[in-house]
Amino acid sequence: LILPLVSSYRYEGDEVNLNLAKTEAKLLHEKISNKAYNDDDFIRILATRSRAQINATLNHYKDAFGKDINKNLKADPKDKFLSLLRATVKCLIRPEKYFEKVVRLAINKRGTDEGALTRVVATRAEVDLKIIADEYQMRNSVPLERAIVKDTTGDYEKMLVALLGHDDA
Repeated sequence: LILPLVSSYRYEGDEVNLNLAKTEAKLLHEKISNKAYNDDDFIRILATRSRAQINATLNHYKDAFGKDINKNLKADPKDKFLSLLRATVKCLIRPEKYFEKVVRLAINKRGTDEGALTRVVATRAEVDLKIIADEYQMRNSVPLERAIVKDTTGDYEKMLVALLGHDDA
C-alpha cells in the first residue's frame, strides 16, 4: 500500500468523473465485502485518484451503501493493515483533520510523543500547518502554539514554535 501511494502519479485537479466514482464505489464495496483489502484495484484507486475523485467516490459509496467506508474498514480493529487503510482514507480526504489528530494524540498523553509531533510540524510547516493549527484550535479550544509551549521546553519548543510561524518565542 505504501509504495504505490508514494510512487504513483496522482492528478491533483478538480475534475471529477461521476461515472467512474460510481463504478469505483461499487468495486470498493465488493472488495470490502469479500475482505479483499489488499486487492490491486482497491490500492490503485487509493493511490492514483485525485482528492476530488476520491471524495466523489467515497461520497457515492456512502450514499449507495449507507455507511462511510471507514466504518466498513473497522471489521477487525486489531488488523494493522485495515488500520493503515483507514488512516490512508482519512489522510486523503481531509489531511488537516488527520494531522490534527496525530498532533492531539502526541500532546495529550503522558509524556509527549516527540517523534509524531516533530514529524507533523516539520513536514507540514510549509504546506498546511496553519490549517492544521486552526483545526486543532477548533477541536480543542486551545491554540496549537499554547499546547506546544505547555507540553515542550527549551530549544525543542522554540523550534516547533518557529515552524508554526511565531518567531518571537
